[in-house]
Amino acid sequence: MNYSFLTYKIAMSLLRPMSLSVASEILRRFGSIEEFFNADTAQLINILGTGKITRKKLDDALAKAVDEEKWVESNGVKPIFFTDENYPKRLLDCDDAPLMLYALGETNLNAAHVISIVGTRHATAYGLSFVSKFITELREMLGDVLIVSGLAYGIDVSAHKESLLNDIPTIGVVAHGLSTIYPASHRDIAARMVKNGGGLVTEYIHDAFISKGNFLARNRIVAGICDALIVVETAEKGGSLVTAKLAAAYGRPVYALPGRTTDTYSRGCNRLISSNSASLLIDAADFARAMMWKVKEPSEGVQQSLFPELSPQQKLVYEYLVKEGEATINSMAEALGFSISELMQTIGDMEFDDILISIPGSKYRINKTIQ
Repeated sequence: MNYSFLTYKIAMSLLRPMSLSVASEILRRFGSIEEFFNADTAQLINILGTGKITRKKLDDALAKAVDEEKWVESNGVKPIFFTDENYPKRLLDCDDAPLMLYALGETNLNAAHVISIVGTRHATAYGLSFVSKFITELREMLGDVLIVSGLAYGIDVSAHKESLLNDIPTIGVVAHGLSTIYPASHRDIAARMVKNGGGLVTEYIHDAFISKGNFLARNRIVAGICDALIVVETAEKGGSLVTAKLAAAYGRPVYALPGRTTDTYSRGCNRLISSNSASLLIDAADFARAMMWKVKEPSEGVQQSLFPELSPQQKLVYEYLVKEGEATINSMAEALGFSISELMQTIGDMEFDDILISIPGSKYRINKTIQ
C-alpha cells in the first residue's frame, strides 16, 4: 500500500515511547521515514540492534495513522511533525517533547516572545487583576507576543481572555484530541482564540482517551514551548508547581507573583520565590527588563484612545474608584448621585469589559487601568 508522507509522520508519533533523540537517530540510520516504515523485520533488527520495534507495530501504527490523517484533513487541523519548519523550535530543546503536534488556528508557534502563564483554578481577584494588568502592559511594550496557557478554569482561562481583549494571539495547550473541548464551558473562548489568530495545540489524536495523566503530560509542552513561565497564584501543591519544575529543568526562567503569607493560593508562589526556584514578579516592565527584551516606546495615543470609549457615567464610576480604591454600589450611588438601577447597569457594562471586578463584601474595584 502506498502511504503519504503525512501518514508516515503520524504513524511514527504513535510509536511509544519515542523521544526526539531516538526518532532523529532512527531517521538518520534508515535515511528517511519511508525507508524506516518499509523495512522488514530483519532490517529493523539489524539496523536498530533491537527487536522492540516490530513489523507488526509499524503496520498497526500505519493503519491508525491513515484514519487520523483523514480526520485532520476533514476538520482543518494542522499536524506539525518535529522535523517540520513550523514546529515550535523552543520545544526542540526538550527531548521529551512530542514528535507530533496537532493545531487549530494560524498562530506562529515560533513568535519572537512566547510567554506561558499558569496558575490555580481557584483564582482570586488579586490574581485575576494582575493577569489583566500584566497582559495589557505587554501589549504596549512588546511586538510579536504569544501567550500560552492550558484553557483550564481560573488563571489559565483568564490569561486567554485578557489576551483576546488586548488582541494578542493566545494558544491553549489541551490534554485531549481536538474532537472535543474540555472543559466544555470554554468552547466559546476556544473558538474566539482560533478566530483571533491564536488557537489550540495538542499532542493527542482526535479520539484519544482523556486521562488524568494527560493533563500532567501536557504541562511539559506549556513549560517547554515558551521563553519564560509565569506562575500566578497556586497552593503549595498543584499542577502549576509541576509546570514550574519542568520549565526550570528545560532552562526556562520562572517567575512567580508574590502574595500574603496567609493567602492559600499565594503560598505556592511564595515558596517558589523563597526557594529561589522562581524570580519575584512585579509587573510587565520588570519582567521585560529581566528577560532583556527590547520594548517599544510608550504609546500614549493608544492608551488615551481607550478612555473616550467610556460613557460619561462610566467615567464618573471609574474616577471614583481610582480615588477610593474600592466601594459598594450603595456608596457609589450616594456619592455620584446615580439611582441604584442606573448604576447597576453601568457597572454591569464595565464588568463585561473587564474594567471593573467584584470583590468580597459586595464591593467593586478597578481591574484594568485606563489612562
